[in-house]
Amino acid sequence: MDYLATKYLRPRKIPSTACSGCGLGQAHKKVVKAIDELGLDIGDVIWGTGIGCAGRQTFNTWKGDNFAGTHGRAYAIATGLRMALPPDKKIIMTVGDGDAFGIGFLHLLNCARRNVGMTVIVLDNLGYQSTGGQYGWTTPQGYRTDSSPYGNREPNWTQEGRDVLNILREAGATFLARYTSLQGQEAVEAIKKAIMNNGFSLVHMPYPCVTNFAERALGTRKPVVIYKWFEEHTCSLHEKGPEDFAFRTGIYYDASNSRPEFSNYMRTWVAEIQRRYS
Repeated sequence: MDYLATKYLRPRKIPSTACSGCGLGQAHKKVVKAIDELGLDIGDVIWGTGIGCAGRQTFNTWKGDNFAGTHGRAYAIATGLRMALPPDKKIIMTVGDGDAFGIGFLHLLNCARRNVGMTVIVLDNLGYQSTGGQYGWTTPQGYRTDSSPYGNREPNWTQEGRDVLNILREAGATFLARYTSLQGQEAVEAIKKAIMNNGFSLVHMPYPCVTNFAERALGTRKPVVIYKWFEEHTCSLHEKGPEDFAFRTGIYYDASNSRPEFSNYMRTWVAEIQRRYS
């Protein structure tokens, strides 16, 4: 067990029960590394989780306070906690692509609209891998999955000129970034910026699924194949990238601390009402 796991994670949750070769551990470690480099203690962070691979593997691994929500509803819980907790407490959430961009999308957009102080890390394995590998909201178009044996025909949130981060920016998010789990310190630095933003932050982090996505889309469960595929399909925000699909990575939008954080705004407003009518 390494230094970060010993310091921050519960021993009974280590090693992870994720599939061999899964990139989720890489993503999880980047979040913990960002917390450590910011000098935050266990008591400074409340960690929330969603459903699916991302939620199952990161649930209750944090030594401090945790919470879990039903599919797509963790943001409502986090909003309530944000209102109840002292402003210096950090709420960090690890959710899946379905939690974020599918069933939970409306809740996510409203947190961005309100600028609720939380950091959402979207751990995206490109489909519903925990239930067998069906295509989802971010599955690349044309790729085979368990529910699209002849290739996924539906457009997704990150292809053909669309980017879900555009929608989140328009909704009011104040920090947005995308990095894959295979990228290095630049991803950690983005997570650190997200955590320090006093408002709504989201980092979209695609990661390799060896067991389901790789087997159906790439024809093999060899980790090296999907890791190479990720590298070949990763580019910066302004590069052209491959014709079929690309993870466009970098800090997409940084307006940190430019809007009132929701809970602080509401506390101020309530205090003013009390002053007027007391």
